[in-house]
Amino acid sequence: MARELSIIMIFLVAMLLLHIENAEIVVTTIEAPAPQPNNSTNHFPNQGITEGSLQPQECGARCTQRCSKTQYKKPCMFFCQKCCAKCLCVPPGTYGNKQVCPCYNNWKTKRGGPKCP
Repeated sequence: MARELSIIMIFLVAMLLLHIENAEIVVTTIEAPAPQPNNSTNHFPNQGITEGSLQPQECGARCTQRCSKTQYKKPCMFFCQKCCAKCLCVPPGTYGNKQVCPCYNNWKTKRGGPKCP
């Protein structure tokens, strides 16, 4: 009885392997959408987005815009200004986009979390 079950199991596994080998793989490609022009009203030009492109006196205005939508304005402003003083850049927008400013993105706390908002 055990021998018959073993033979049946081997047969089923062999059939499964044959089915997998003969299966067709269909790959479809989807074109990425074309980039759209940014029509938002930005109070700041592209200056200040790349590392070292801001003057220290410009940090306050950039950090005010960066921290405008958070409920924790005081700590956001404190750390944003600290990061801006070191990196001389603040990422655009109110959240994310840190990849445009590597220094701002890579500065970590002792625990390994992000230092800059």
